[in-house]
Amino acid sequence: MRLERYVTVEGKRLRCGYTTGSCAAAAAQAAAWMLLTGEEVPVSRLTTPAGVALELPVEEVLRRPGEVRCGVRKDAGDDPDVTHGALVFASVRIAEEGGEGVRVLLDGGEGVGRVTLPGLEQPVGAAAINRVPREMIREGVEAAAGKAGFSGALAVTISVPGGEELARRTFNPRLGIRGGISILGTSGIVEPMSQGALTATIRAELRVLAAAGERGVVLTPGNYGRDFLREMEKVPDRLAVKYGNFLGEALDAALELGFDRILVAGHMGKLVKLAGGIMNTHSRQGDCRMELMTAHAALMGAGTETARRLMAAPTTPAALDILEEAGLLEPVLRSLGERMAEVLRRRAGDGVRTGVLVYTQERRMLILAGEARELLRELVGEKTSREEKP
Repeated sequence: MRLERYVTVEGKRLRCGYTTGSCAAAAAQAAAWMLLTGEEVPVSRLTTPAGVALELPVEEVLRRPGEVRCGVRKDAGDDPDVTHGALVFASVRIAEEGGEGVRVLLDGGEGVGRVTLPGLEQPVGAAAINRVPREMIREGVEAAAGKAGFSGALAVTISVPGGEELARRTFNPRLGIRGGISILGTSGIVEPMSQGALTATIRAELRVLAAAGERGVVLTPGNYGRDFLREMEKVPDRLAVKYGNFLGEALDAALELGFDRILVAGHMGKLVKLAGGIMNTHSRQGDCRMELMTAHAALMGAGTETARRLMAAPTTPAALDILEEAGLLEPVLRSLGERMAEVLRRRAGDGVRTGVLVYTQERRMLILAGEARELLRELVGEKTSREEKP
């Protein structure tokens, strides 16, 4: 059933949905009951770890001798989730009868990814079904089997037809999850535009790098930064982790995981905010781009008229043009770079080497501050040495 639960994001009322983990648990619970009792289950009811009661319609039931498969359709609410509308199936069969209690043997099938790299929540070779969904599936199947009076082992296989194609539009390929999507969810509920979900993805990507033995990383806001590094500096793509607007959270996660060389690289429009100590670069958290550029221009000798023009500039590239006209571009960029590097150095603390790279599409490389030059050389060198190994 449609979940009538809402959150407010940037003044908009957005509807919540439910996770692939909730879908898998509901489908598994329904399939187990139908297998063991022969009864139909049009709606599967469960309570999520967040305490939200769900009533999820059961679709496309398939009965075979000793096995039942049924699906629950993912509803992401107003979240732009690529799995919205996908059918999550659970197939349940009796693996062994008798013994004490109920044992659940869980695996992934078609469209559910496999873990191929260490550092994720599940071990290499396991189906990409995270811990909380695993617990939800197990609890639902055990509850259904207990009510039906069954003891023994039930084999549960979760599948998502079309999941391999969907996974290409997620972070799974970078995380080393092959062959399909992940079955996710910590609360069972999808909150639209959730900061927690985004930062969890950043942390997961960093964990995979750390588990591979990497101690150097490039943090960049998005694809433009990654593409710029790949084209101009030949930095290996695997070392570039996108942080969106959450620079502070990405830095903290990298430090916790033991990275001791951190290069922050991005467009001037995002990274100029770092000079003001802003670690969440979304405009609603703070948009002081022109104020910072004007302040540093004043430090370098800009007059009142130049300051007025800078404050009225619509974009950072336009402000750079004004600085160039005033003959202040290089000193202001140097001043901003020194400040960015200092803010980053303070946040990272002792024992961590940091640097800042700033560019624009029009002017290309603008700022290399802190230990950016040295870090770039080392990261490119690491790529070369790895590629030369047999």
